[in-house]
Amino acid sequence: MVVPGFCDLATVDLYQGLLAGDEAPPGLADGSAELRRVAFSSAVSGAPFSSSGKPVEVGAVHHFPFNSPCADALRTARPQYVPAEEGGLVQSTLAVPMVAHDTVVGLAQFARTKGSEPFGERDRELAVELAARAAVCIDNARLYRREHERALILQRSLLPPGDPEASGLDIACRYLPGNAATEVGGDWFDVIELPGHRTALVVGDVMGRGLRAAVAMGELRTAVRTLALLDLEPAEVLSALDEIARGLGTPGGPAQAFGSGGGVQQATRAARQPRDADLSEVYLATCVYAVYDSVTRRCTFANAGHLPPVLVEPGEAALMLDVPPGMPLGVGGEPFEEVEVELPEGALLALYTDGLVESRDHPLDEGLQAFVGALTDPSRPLEDVCDHVLNTLDTHHGEDDIALLMARVQGLPAESVGDWTLPREPRSVGRAREYARGQLLSWDLEPLVDTAELLVSELVTNALRYGEGDIRLRLLLDRTLVCEVWDAGLVQPRRRRARDTDEGGRGLQLVGLLSAAWGSRRTPRGKTVWFELPLPGGEGGLTDPAEALLSLF
Repeated sequence: MVVPGFCDLATVDLYQGLLAGDEAPPGLADGSAELRRVAFSSAVSGAPFSSSGKPVEVGAVHHFPFNSPCADALRTARPQYVPAEEGGLVQSTLAVPMVAHDTVVGLAQFARTKGSEPFGERDRELAVELAARAAVCIDNARLYRREHERALILQRSLLPPGDPEASGLDIACRYLPGNAATEVGGDWFDVIELPGHRTALVVGDVMGRGLRAAVAMGELRTAVRTLALLDLEPAEVLSALDEIARGLGTPGGPAQAFGSGGGVQQATRAARQPRDADLSEVYLATCVYAVYDSVTRRCTFANAGHLPPVLVEPGEAALMLDVPPGMPLGVGGEPFEEVEVELPEGALLALYTDGLVESRDHPLDEGLQAFVGALTDPSRPLEDVCDHVLNTLDTHHGEDDIALLMARVQGLPAESVGDWTLPREPRSVGRAREYARGQLLSWDLEPLVDTAELLVSELVTNALRYGEGDIRLRLLLDRTLVCEVWDAGLVQPRRRRARDTDEGGRGLQLVGLLSAAWGSRRTPRGKTVWFELPLPGGEGGLTDPAEALLSLF
């Protein structure tokens, strides 16, 4: 801009450390830090610009001599006149520090060649103003980039690492940032393992962009995982999540506690209002939450204002599931509905965010139809299906982020399930041990027999003492061994520490010591108590039952 209207030669040097994202590079205060030549312009063909006789190329990193006028300008944050070199082309040079928010970010040099009018006081003031405005723009860009990088790190750290694994599902996922690289969004997906070889699939999108949207996404994702581990029904998870979202987005703080009188309080409230309104908007989000049972191959969906899941059954065209959308999280006031769908073997389920199907140039309906049309060959490897969808819908990819979660159904084989119903009588404890022993031996899991028999006996005994109705015993074999004991009682088991003189009360302690994990959950007709054992040769080792028993005393 300044060449040739203001000067004949101009350069811009910025601190290398600030360009790299450092807050305060070493030596910045005394002007000795490294600088990078980021711009050079000349109205004189082939004329080099250097105050030391050695030209500095654009992009090169260099230092100004400590006693030079340029280094002095950087140290004092005041413009300096640079003496002209004898016999040189330049007759007048101004070295102007670029200062933004009391921080020197670099140095601009303006030079006029012989034959041009030397710089005067008015020229000096104009040069200072030009450098100051450029410095503010550069510093804003630096701060904005730093916020974006932090938001990006936060966002990436909250997404599932690597390729998620789940029982009875082949999973592939993709996350792509939007084309507008200056901001991050609040899209997220998650795959959460639940007891009984069940899996929760989650895809959500926080409204808004930037660091605050990424923070909101992290808080909601953590809340989803916490609620999922409580083993609630999908509609209950979204209802609780809606309450959490409203709590996070509710304006609060000291200003709301003040009375109506007083100018300071009114001014404080007025200052907070725009920020509070923005905060409430950030914590609006859409989310679809699905729980898949690998034994029954049934999937239960609940939706909070999100786009419908897409299902592709073998030999059939893709279709959007009719799941009532509900209201977005954070709005409140409306219950969420559940839809249960039985998924055939080999079916493909796709969950996604609106960035995949919506952009400024394409309406939502057109993008949805294009997405459904791209799922023409679901039998291909799942990673290839994901790539094909993204390549096909590339023209629909707008400025928003994209989250895509695909799962192919691979139900648990019937031979990997043992299921028995036991009458409510004392002899059922012995029968349960016999069933467990026979099933494990048929699966070639003899190392697990003693431990499994002991724990099955404990759970069935508890069901007889404290439960109701018939007792159901189920063994599931997949990546781990899961044992479930069902009854019609509603009272959840509670682990307690028995005293040394107590004859009982150590059953659940023993279950906790010998199993890799255990817990209980509500069912429509009572409760289920379960434990999980690692398979022989796996990463987790088995605890010796004798040592576990001795450790209780």
